[in-house]
Amino acid sequence: MEQRTVLVVLFEGVQSLDVTGPAEVFTGASNCLDDPGAGYLVRTASLDGSPVRATSGLTLVPDFALADAPVPHTLLVPGGEGTRPPDPELTGWLRANGPRAERLVSVCTGALRLAEAGLLEGRRATTHWAYCDKLAKDHPGVEVEPDPIFVRDGPVATSAGVTAGIDLALALVEEDLGREVALTVARYLVVFLRRPGNQAQFSVQLATQTARREPLREVQQWITEHPAEDLSVDALAARARISPRHFARAFQAETGQTPGKYVERVRVEHARRLLEDTSDGVEEVSRACGYGTPEAMRRAFLKALGTAPAEYRRRFRPVPARPE
Repeated sequence: MEQRTVLVVLFEGVQSLDVTGPAEVFTGASNCLDDPGAGYLVRTASLDGSPVRATSGLTLVPDFALADAPVPHTLLVPGGEGTRPPDPELTGWLRANGPRAERLVSVCTGALRLAEAGLLEGRRATTHWAYCDKLAKDHPGVEVEPDPIFVRDGPVATSAGVTAGIDLALALVEEDLGREVALTVARYLVVFLRRPGNQAQFSVQLATQTARREPLREVQQWITEHPAEDLSVDALAARARISPRHFARAFQAETGQTPGKYVERVRVEHARRLLEDTSDGVEEVSRACGYGTPEAMRRAFLKALGTAPAEYRRRFRPVPARPE
């Protein structure tokens, strides 16, 4: 098996975890193999070969200058504050050399650099949630998907903020070297095998505004912790000790969502976790999440995710670990 070179681009103001997270994944995968030379060779390079200072204050010393870097299998562009100001020299290098790599990868706002170099034109991509609007506005030829933690479009892979780079790297290892290698690396790093690429960047609780008033905040927490309970407007209003009509208006005003929509999203998210992390049957999961019947959960999944629960589990539940 031929060794794959991973070249990580360094620059002033890079996010250090965008560099070290994927690097640990790729290096860890090589260490899992009987022949490490059949895995990955991770190298770093800055424009002139000089050390760079990350946003965390760490100094990163590159292996060489970009002009001296060999053509890699995977070219990885991390994000960080250093991607905000224009850098014509780096953009020019990426424009000229990016297409030579077999695979282009960005982490977080590294997607902005790829877009500036024209490497995302006509492709689907994502980036950190706070910069999705900027990516879409500045580069209308890019189909920006703000929700997923990573997006694959042919040889180009882009990921959301920071830790999503680890998820993407694990997905690439699984593709290159198989699921068992990726699972071993994930166990060693104490992370999930990988979060599905289409998983939202935020949980429901993070994506939704937190209510200002204490009774409504308590109801939000109750919904999250008790998805199988009666979560009708009447029941939730009684818990908040206000009238159903006032509760519905106040909840939407303070969270940005109707109670029904919030409950629906919480139940789908809870069901996804159970399908990914347990061996419970679909009927058992549907009851645990308040759907009552598998058909009700199936309709909810098709509406929210475009796939049925059984298919979701088949695609995203990690395989059981082999006995030691």
